[in-house]
Amino acid sequence: MRIALITDGIWPYVLGGMQKHSYYLCKYLAQKKVYVDLYHFNQSNYDISKLEFFTEAEKAFITSTVIDFPKSLPFPGHYIYNSYKHSKLIFNSVKEKLPSYDFIYSKGFTGWYLINQKSENKIKCAPIGVKFHGYEMFQKPPNFKIKLQHIFLLRNPVKSISNKADVVFSYGGKITEIIKSIGVASNKIVELPSGVERDSVVADIKPVTDTIKFLFLGRYERRKGIEELIIAISDVLLIEQKRKVEFHFIGPIPSDKHLQNKSVIYHGEIRDKGKLNGLIKNCDVLICPSWSEGMPNVILEAMANGLTVLATDVGAVNVLVNKNTGYLIDNSNSVEIKNCILQIINSSKEEINTKKQNALNSIKENFVWEKLIEIFLKLISKN
Repeated sequence: MRIALITDGIWPYVLGGMQKHSYYLCKYLAQKKVYVDLYHFNQSNYDISKLEFFTEAEKAFITSTVIDFPKSLPFPGHYIYNSYKHSKLIFNSVKEKLPSYDFIYSKGFTGWYLINQKSENKIKCAPIGVKFHGYEMFQKPPNFKIKLQHIFLLRNPVKSISNKADVVFSYGGKITEIIKSIGVASNKIVELPSGVERDSVVADIKPVTDTIKFLFLGRYERRKGIEELIIAISDVLLIEQKRKVEFHFIGPIPSDKHLQNKSVIYHGEIRDKGKLNGLIKNCDVLICPSWSEGMPNVILEAMANGLTVLATDVGAVNVLVNKNTGYLIDNSNSVEIKNCILQIINSSKEEINTKKQNALNSIKENFVWEKLIEIFLKLISKN
């Protein structure tokens, strides 16, 4: 089998949740001895020609084609404009190879021109699947400016591409509802979650101590709900608690946004995987109060390290987080976040430990790439 994997970058050459998903998809397809023609680009200092984050055995099944993302002076809509240009460059690179593919998997806007050409009967090729991660442009925005960007720049092309594609991939949960709401037929939607590598999953949870440790892991981005979280933490720290509590932040949080309290610890950005996992394992509850999401890698990785999760019910978060594995809130609202944090603080150790164990078990049973790649291959073989 030969698959074209057309992406907006793979981790760690390009950072992001979509890019990490592309990396693992490519890696595990290669492990299954599926030939992958990988179309991608680089935004790092790594030498992308070496593909050094794959093994030699995996690289034997990967053909890498680098197509740089176009650059232009900034103007309203420049990202969409350059994304379309990029998709046309990709089409010109891939068109001669189209007869050789059994399936074409495109991420985001990368397959835009190709999908249009097929829908207009100008080319013939294997089924084309598209994935737009979380369809965030159809989720609730954190402010009016982002809402305008969603409405006037992003929604129309995403809707058009999704409806013209042969297959539309969804993580499940509320993302499937969004895809249906923009007119995509149910029989075109394929649900498949993301996952982690089996050897990255811990054997056992670390039981809660007398100090409950909360964790926020990520960059300072408006969509991530960090501003509401900071307000919630400030309010919690004003209330005398029956037990000790710590709030840990991992990521590039600007110093002027730091809370000045001994119970709030900022670790900065950590790229060393061993050190990062060590800090995650030492915490108890991941807080992910985003306004919109796909299926966050940060939740998958936290649960794989034995943490329970407090998160907003957006995107496909409820595929991972439920009353057994964590705590769901309806909105990224500082009051809701504060109340949920207080609920956890006042919970028994047994209740928190049970949720931590359930979260770990859920990852082991349902969200490891070694299992997901088998499901993926079965799903695309039907198209």
